[in-house]
Amino acid sequence: MKFKDYEDFWPFYLSQHSKPSTRAWHFAGTSFVFIFILLAIISSLWFLLLAPVVAYGIAWFSHFFIEGNKPATFGHPFWSLRADFRMYRLILFGQLDKELNKLTSKKGM
Repeated sequence: MKFKDYEDFWPFYLSQHSKPSTRAWHFAGTSFVFIFILLAIISSLWFLLLAPVVAYGIAWFSHFFIEGNKPATFGHPFWSLRADFRMYRLILFGQLDKELNKLTSKKGM
């Protein structure tokens, strides 16, 4: 799919994460990124290499076995990474439902 910019991509990204369990797996995977960065600082830089392997492994598992779709990372790696951190922040602060409702109401217009 073609998108004119990141903001155009964002609704598509969320549509590819329609199931709460998919979003939960992504949240867990992204949480591991932060844990591994901390471990790299206090223990070994090798954890930096493990961070994307574990995070993407968890996220891709959710796409293949829960959501039943292809990860958006395959077509749009940088926007997907940015969107993943945005979704993470929205989940962390309890604002994702508000964002989903906002995008749903825009579709209905």
